[in-house]
Parts: sequence; C-alpha cells; structure tokens
Amino acid sequence: MQTLKLKTLPLAKVTAGALAFMLSSGIGVSVNAQTRTLTIYSGRGEKLISPLLKQAEKDLGMNIQVRYGDTAELAIALVEEGRNTRADLYFAQDAGALGLLQRRNLTQAISPNLLNQVDARFRSPQGHWVGISGRARVLNYNTNLVKKEELPKSIWDLTRPQWRGRVAWAPTNGSFQSFVTAMRVLEGEPRTLQWLRAMKANGTKVYRNNTTIVEALGRGETQIGLVNNYYLGNFKKTNANFPVAAHYTNQDAASMMNIAGVAITSSTKQKADAERFIAYLLRPSSQAFFAKETNEYPVVSGVAGPVNQVPLSQIKTPNVNLTNLHDLPGTLELLQQAGVL
Repeated sequence: MQTLKLKTLPLAKVTAGALAFMLSSGIGVSVNAQTRTLTIYSGRGEKLISPLLKQAEKDLGMNIQVRYGDTAELAIALVEEGRNTRADLYFAQDAGALGLLQRRNLTQAISPNLLNQVDARFRSPQGHWVGISGRARVLNYNTNLVKKEELPKSIWDLTRPQWRGRVAWAPTNGSFQSFVTAMRVLEGEPRTLQWLRAMKANGTKVYRNNTTIVEALGRGETQIGLVNNYYLGNFKKTNANFPVAAHYTNQDAASMMNIAGVAITSSTKQKADAERFIAYLLRPSSQAFFAKETNEYPVVSGVAGPVNQVPLSQIKTPNVNLTNLHDLPGTLELLQQAGVL
C-alpha cells in the first residue's frame, strides 16, 4: 500500500471584499482530471488531522491525497472549479462553508446510515453534509479579575458601561464571523448591527485570533473574551493553574454550537470510498481522537467528551440551522458597515 500523500497546493490570500465578490460569483476554471486517489480539500490544519488521516489510509487500505488551506479559501476554490474539481470530499472547519457549497449544488446526499449516527442539529437537513466534531462558542474570563456573580447572562450585557474596555474579540477570525452570521440568523440584521456598533463604542479590544485572546486573558491584559471552547483546554494542558475559566450565555449566539464537517462533492466518481472515509471519522476511536487531541465535542453518542469541559448537555445552545450560516459575504459587509473591519 502506498503511503499518505500530503500535498498542500498554494491558495491565494484574499481580502474581505474580494472574498465576498468571489463567493457571490460563479466563475469556473479547468483542473486536471480526477485521480483514483481519494482527494480531500481540508480546512482543518495539517498538524491537527494528519495523524488521523495516516491511520485512516492504513486501516481502510486506500490512498488519500490532501489539499490543505483556509476553510473559506478552499470553499472559493471549489466554487471556482465547479464540477471540474479534483476534490472528492471537503472537510470544512465550520458549517457555513458547507452550507454555501450545498446551495451552489456542489455537494450530494450522504447515505442515511451515516447521517443517522449524528444528532440532527449537527447535519444538513437535506443530508448534504455531516458534522464530525463540535465546538461551542464561549466567553472565557480571567478568574482573578471577574467575579462569577457579575458574569453576563447574554452577549447584550457586554455592551453595558460596566464592561467598557474589559472585553476582547477577533473580528477577522473565521469562527467569530460564523458567530456573527449566527447572530444575524437568530436576531436579524438591524439588531446585530446595533450590537456590533455598541461593542465597538464600549471599547472592545481587538485581537488577531482566539489564541491571542486567551493568552491576553491569562496575563490579565483583558478580562473577558469571545472565543471557541477548545482553546482554553489547550492552555490548561500545559498549566493547570491558568487563571481563566469558561462561561456560557443562555441560548444566544455566544453559546452556539458549530461543527467541523464533511461533504461529498457532486462530481466525484468515488462516492463509495468517500463514504467509507466518513464512516471512519464517525467511528468511536476517531471521535475520541478529536475529544482528546483538540478538545472538541464528539458528535456521536456514547463517546466521552473533552476533559475539563462543560458537558454538551449542559450548554444552553440556541436553535439555529447551521446550514443557514452560509452567508459570509453578508457578514463581512455588516462588519465593515459597523466599522469593525
């Protein structure tokens, strides 16, 4: 059996405006014909999933070729390539990108025996994508600087004067943009714009990404931050006394569950192999890999969640159809309108 061929092809970096334009266009380009290898476009990082993919290749007896890149950039590539893509399967870091491709008719239905292993809220209602691991939005806070009794019950509380200059966010980060997209779905465009402007006016601190926010929380540089659940777990692994804890709001976008998930391209001639691979990702050992290595939530019942994380059953998540998080261009436009980007 051949060894895993990890192949990273260059992807052009794009601005927010260019991204919005490209996602809203239907330009097609030609690519080489598909190989007999199962080809995956992965928005999940190589360091993160390469060990699992190597094991999958060995266990399944198939060749796997991977094109790594940013989830949004790979979605752009798939839109551009259309039915000429070499990709058999798209592994995205969030549901919005999967929903975008579904709306462009670039994905196909996955067999019910695979879909039914996953809670309905973590898969496409039309069966065109399925979650592989879950991540919750959360408010992390410095336990030395913020008292439990003053923690906000909703993201709207963060716009109050008592939180002026004490909150951090990362507007250019993909997971933050998915959160804003969810807020648009849940509360509407005007309310979301109102919240963004109020947060900016309240002196919310800007950071590059979730990691830098959690680092700043640990230093006491900021007191509360909007991030994903698994970042804190990574810090706690190396420092059990790291002075930061997680807090969940009540059924608003700040406590939403998103997923990393997969979709089979509509043009693949290797659907059977793609589904064998999906089945592998949903098996208990693979689900345990994500819980242990990335602190993400398993999406298959019966598999233990990440250590020292709030159980998924205790998080009061909002009811949002994750497929509806596809409108990234609209979110980028709203962030620019609010003066946040």
